[in-house]
Amino acid sequence: MGKIIAIANQKGGVGKTTTTINLGASLAAEGKKVLIIDADPQANATSGYGINPDQMSSSIYECLVDDYPLEGSQVPTCVEGLELVGSRIDLAGAELELISRPNRERVLSKVLAPVADKYDYILIDCSPSLGLITVNALTAANSVIIPVQAEYFALEGITKLINTIRIIKPRLNPALEIEGFLLTMYDARLRLANQIYEELKGHFGDMVFNTVIPRNIRLSEAPSHGLPALVYDPESRGATSHNALAKEIINKQKKKAKATSK
Repeated sequence: MGKIIAIANQKGGVGKTTTTINLGASLAAEGKKVLIIDADPQANATSGYGINPDQMSSSIYECLVDDYPLEGSQVPTCVEGLELVGSRIDLAGAELELISRPNRERVLSKVLAPVADKYDYILIDCSPSLGLITVNALTAANSVIIPVQAEYFALEGITKLINTIRIIKPRLNPALEIEGFLLTMYDARLRLANQIYEELKGHFGDMVFNTVIPRNIRLSEAPSHGLPALVYDPESRGATSHNALAKEIINKQKKKAKATSK
């Protein structure tokens, strides 16, 4: 069964979608079969791969609300081995439509179950909220990556997300783990950025990824071309840092599998 990772932080502008787009491409470049679920009504992960939401036959909205099968809703991307289930603005109304459903927090889990074995990694790009769709993502996921912006208010909001995870674990998903805290938009020249990294390490220790994602012009430009940085400029720091992150995640999973097999 593939590993399902939610990329979540209710604080906006911390790099969730950038992480999803580029980590997905880097995992695929490592030979992994990857599916991205765009669970954000803004559909930035969809457009970031150059896919027009209006030209999709179905989106994650239809899968959640209208019981469309996920199989057949995937679209290919410019990266071999990577597929995407896109989003549209109508996903914003899905929470109201799901509110009266039985087991409403498990709808996404049910949607993903038939295809989970087909992929090595399923990445869910969450919206900047802790609403029902994000709760669905955390209930469906094996783990969560929490991007943290290297700025003054970086740690603001992390407590709320951790509290949400603590609520979800016993009630909905006992296996949910924090995959790691990922420092994004990092500028090593700034004392504040280094202080935030040290503060994260002090609070969360090994739960902080060794890889940091730097501020990088090519990384910022790539989505406007409908490409991940790995395709847009493979030599850029934005691309190489996400390659390092992919390797770190794969190696962490190998070590865990080895430890549990003993």
